[in-house]
Amino acid sequence: MDTMRLAKYIAHAGYCSRRQASRLIDLGVVTVNGQVADHICFVSERDQISIQNQPLVIESQRYYFIYNKPVGVDCRLLPDDPTSLVHRLPSDIRLYPIGRLDKDSHGLLILTNDGDFFHQMNHPENHQEKEYLVQVDQPIDALFCSQMSQGVMIDGQTTLPCQVCLCGDTLFRITLRQGLNRQIRKMSKALGRRVIDLQRVRIANIHLDNLTLDVLKAVSKNDIIGHGLHSK
Repeated sequence: MDTMRLAKYIAHAGYCSRRQASRLIDLGVVTVNGQVADHICFVSERDQISIQNQPLVIESQRYYFIYNKPVGVDCRLLPDDPTSLVHRLPSDIRLYPIGRLDKDSHGLLILTNDGDFFHQMNHPENHQEKEYLVQVDQPIDALFCSQMSQGVMIDGQTTLPCQVCLCGDTLFRITLRQGLNRQIRKMSKALGRRVIDLQRVRIANIHLDNLTLDVLKAVSKNDIIGHGLHSK
């Protein structure tokens, strides 16, 4: 491995994303050769790196999984929370979800230990399409779908234009390239509807299809994004 900045090295090792690595450095819990590290530190395989007093181990093999998350599972990786996603993942691999779903939603998740890939997929310039089936509590029509697709004001900002298709009296399909907190629920609420069921059915090239609920399935990086990241 070539010399590189510390946060990138930690991400490349599969410990966490580059952004999360930067936070750990800010907290002063990362050391290089016994010294507390900073962001301008460059490291290589020859350096001894520890995070929270634990040696950083390079995971040479990269893993990519898809998972059909049930309602009630929390995507935060909190070992003390019995509802946490961490209890449904292999204990010998550090996996992180790309694009979380809130606890009340269900459907497709992608998980990986590839920190660089995680960072690329979550970078605003590379946000992949995410497709959802959404049921609301009141009838909707073409006007509702048009308003959703043009952008809705939530949390002081207007959401980006998106694709919305009417699928039934209270059911619509929406495709986003944006990942604001509880975005679809807030957009629907702004238009007078309450989401009663939200299922993610696609991320980039990966479709949920018939993946069994609460099952983890191995895939390849190319299964997810083809042969390259598609920027906006």
